Formats: sequence, structure tokens, C-alpha cells
Amino acid sequence: MLNLEGRVALVTGGSRGIGKSIVETLAKAGAKVAFVYRSSKESADAMVSELSETGLEVLAIQGDVSSKEDAERIVEEVVNKWERLDILVNNAGIINDGLLAIMEKDAWQSVIDTNLTGVYNFAQSVMRQMMSQRYGRIVNISSVAAEFGNQGQVNYAASKGGIQGLTRCLATEVGRRNVTVNAVAPGFIETDMTEAVRNAAEGEIKKRISVRRLGLPEDIANAVLFLASDEASYITGHVLTVDGGLTLGGF
Repeated sequence: MLNLEGRVALVTGGSRGIGKSIVETLAKAGAKVAFVYRSSKESADAMVSELSETGLEVLAIQGDVSSKEDAERIVEEVVNKWERLDILVNNAGIINDGLLAIMEKDAWQSVIDTNLTGVYNFAQSVMRQMMSQRYGRIVNISSVAAEFGNQGQVNYAASKGGIQGLTRCLATEVGRRNVTVNAVAPGFIETDMTEAVRNAAEGEIKKRISVRRLGLPEDIANAVLFLASDEASYITGHVLTVDGGLTLGGF
């Protein structure tokens, strides 16, 4: 198994779904893991308690990823506690679907602020620490929606496409300091966020996936674990699609 002993990780949107699986996977690999949650304090505390009982070191921090002040505060708290920060996983994301012709500005802005500006906020906030320690792994969670059009998701697709562009550009800026920046683009994963779509068309979706199943949060977490490890030290600016072959034939 890939080993993250001695590493410190920070995961945004870490209290449920893909984020929760990422937290658990990184912690089980030996990392000390802090995760950001926005409002579900009870769930976050229960998660910390559950993982701590198995001997894993996990910390929950409340914050809004769209706030630069919160991002800086959270990064500072993690560094003060564990004296370094090696891995950042920008996972926090929301959807607010609707056709562009009738989309309210708030629906556009809320998705951009959380999904894309949140990545900027945390990536910039960890820069000084990672560059000074000459080690860092940034993994951004994008989506196959960034490259394959889907009606009613112009805001979501724009945010995820922005993440991919940010990933490639940032990788060129920080590589000389031994900081890599990559992205993972999930397909259809069994989470709360995809529940409505799955309920409406799960059978049809599976027919379009080469491996004939929906993805699990662990499928994404394992990809993140690899990109966060030393074994991926020569990979940067890459977008790893994890979709079971969904996009081989498009939507």
C-alpha cells in the first residue's frame, strides 16, 4: 500500500461522499489529515470520533471555501498544529443546475465561488508553506463535465473546466520547488450529489459506462492517494479521468 507516514494533508469538503472517502484513505495510508466542513458539525465530529477510535489522527475544521479569510485561517491552524502541510485536496463542490437562458445570477455565482474560487483560495494559501518546505502535492477534484457537455450544467462545467486550466498553469509555476499539481475528473459516482440523476436514469447511465457500474467514492480516493504519494512525483499538470470508460463514447 502507498505510504504517507509523516505527511500532513488538508481536504476541503471532507465530511461526506467523495471527500469523506479521501480523508479516510489518506489517514489509513499514514497521513495526519485535517478536513474542512461547512455546516454539518455533527457529522464531522462523528467522523473524527470514528476514525480516532481506530488510531488515525484526524482534525475537523469549520469553514467556507469561498472565503479567502477562512482558507488562510484553516491553513494556518493546520500548520500550527502539525508544523507542516504536504498535501492539499480541493474537493469541496456544489451543483445548482439550470438552463442558462433562465439561470439566476446567484445560481451561477454560488457554483463558481465554491467550486473554482475555493480552489484558488486554498491553493494560494498553501503556497508559501509548500514552497518553503520544498515539497507539496495539490490534487484538485474536477469532473468529466468539464469536457463533455451536459444540458443544464453551464455553471458546473465552467467551474470544473476552470479547475483543469488552473491545475495545468499552476503546475508550471511551482514544479521547480518540488510541488506537483494534478486533478482527478470523476464520472458518475454514487454520492448524495448524483442521487437525483441516478434515481431517474441509473440503468441508462450504466449502459454507457464500459465497466457497467457506477463509481464508488473509494475509486476517486484511491486515485487521489496515488497522486498525493511520492510514487507520483514525476506527474504534474495532469487530469486523471476516473469514470469507468463513460467518456470513451461521450454522453
